[in-house]
Amino acid sequence: MAARLHKTVVMVGMMGAGKTAVGRELARRLDVAFLDSDEEIERAANRTIAEIFARDGEAFFRDRETRVIERLMQGAPCVLSVGGGAFLSADTRALISRLGVSVWLRAELDLLWARVKGKSTRPLLRTPDPRGTLAALLAERAPLYAQADLVVDAQPRYSVAQMTEAVRAVLATRPDVLTEDAP
Repeated sequence: MAARLHKTVVMVGMMGAGKTAVGRELARRLDVAFLDSDEEIERAANRTIAEIFARDGEAFFRDRETRVIERLMQGAPCVLSVGGGAFLSADTRALISRLGVSVWLRAELDLLWARVKGKSTRPLLRTPDPRGTLAALLAERAPLYAQADLVVDAQPRYSVAQMTEAVRAVLATRPDVLTEDAP
């Protein structure tokens, strides 16, 4: 069965939750574009996220992030992965709610840590205790992520394909977002 996406699906959650990997696969299966707000920000600034944080600070980055997300959501329905902190902004949450549907990839701390430890591309984890920092971020952010329209639990044993199927199944519960066409 072919699927028709009616709204942009915005993948939200912590770093390491699988937003990019699952988002890319979901977009492929739905035959729509995949966009990553962090990649778009880096392209526009001609700098990495880490460089933007170091030079201009988090507040500057978050402002640009909201602007980029709004621009990306103006186009045809697609799958959009946003950075872990994007959904913390009330303005960004309202924007996503108005123009699309948010899907929180909820993952436990141990799974997130297993996926992000040793990666130098996570500026918020450049601390003396990165695992502790990740735990604090998760505790702080979870109540805001819980405001997402839909939730899919990430499991350590799930492959990207299995997570993608779980996301597609939850999207199918929303006919305003995804409909399946008979062949």
